[in-house]
Amino acid sequence: MSASARPRTAASGGSATAAADGSAGLPAAVRGRETAGQGQPHPVIPRRLTIGVIGAGRVGGVLGAALGRAGHRVVAAAGVSTAARDRIDRLLPDTAVRPADEVARAATDLLLVAVPDDSLAGVVAGLARTGALRPGQVVAHTSGAHGLDVLAPAVRAGARPLALHPAMTFTGTAEDLHRLPGISYGVTAPESLRPFAVRLVADLGGVPEWVAEGDRPLYHAALAHGANHLVTLVNEAADLLRDAGVDQPEKLLGPLLRAALDNALRLGDAALTGPVSRGDAGTIARHLDRLAQTAPDSVPGYLALARRAADRAIAAGRLRPVDAESLLGVLADRDRKVAAA
Repeated sequence: MSASARPRTAASGGSATAAADGSAGLPAAVRGRETAGQGQPHPVIPRRLTIGVIGAGRVGGVLGAALGRAGHRVVAAAGVSTAARDRIDRLLPDTAVRPADEVARAATDLLLVAVPDDSLAGVVAGLARTGALRPGQVVAHTSGAHGLDVLAPAVRAGARPLALHPAMTFTGTAEDLHRLPGISYGVTAPESLRPFAVRLVADLGGVPEWVAEGDRPLYHAALAHGANHLVTLVNEAADLLRDAGVDQPEKLLGPLLRAALDNALRLGDAALTGPVSRGDAGTIARHLDRLAQTAPDSVPGYLALARRAADRAIAAGRLRPVDAESLLGVLADRDRKVAAA
């Protein structure tokens, strides 16, 4: 691969949050003994946690159901929309539907907050302001973009903060439960809460990937860039194939894209094939000419990805700079035309 690995930093949650995270006031879920000679709390985790879920969207409902299957008690869930309430009925049929503050009070061991990224800070602040959070209670959110800082109001109320993001796309149905085993979770936790986080991820059938507080935006950008933009890219390709007269583009694309993804994950930039990796400037020019006629909205995206593919191919030694000159010239010329349009 062209990118070199760099050492991973243990996710301790930042100095401000860690300083606010004493071991006093722990509930049964995380109360522990002092390790001899180290002064570090050693969590004693009960077999069965009492859990509440705020935000029964695609993620919250599924994780709540998975924790229930693992033997924990999901005693209350909050969902405002009709879809959320229907999801609770399907995935958490024995769970009471309550307002968010009542869910927080009922969740004596773990409160799982699975709300949209931009809503998370307001929800946590509101729960703290109303006194719904208790000392020692673990408050975990499922946002990939946020770490522990967003949970500062909960920490000031005495709660224990945990960022627990499943690296998976969700439909919000029972089918998602079959996709959970083996997936990774981006976890940011105070050192004293790490054993609890490991146990929780294990109960979900997953693997923890420790992400430092300051790296959460980069971590989330990587996942969004890879997964969300992949969906857009695949659908763009399918639309272009339909324009080319292909009736079932998914049948044509399926084997090709699965092989490309598998190769990319195994081989890195060495998996790159096609006209960009060969420096075929004439082919790329013809692509762009036809795209400009048939699907002009696709031209900027094609240009950006072709240029990035060329950069990576050159860096990886797949494309010699001398062979890339004509190709880069074509891309630069079309970039200027797009900018001028």
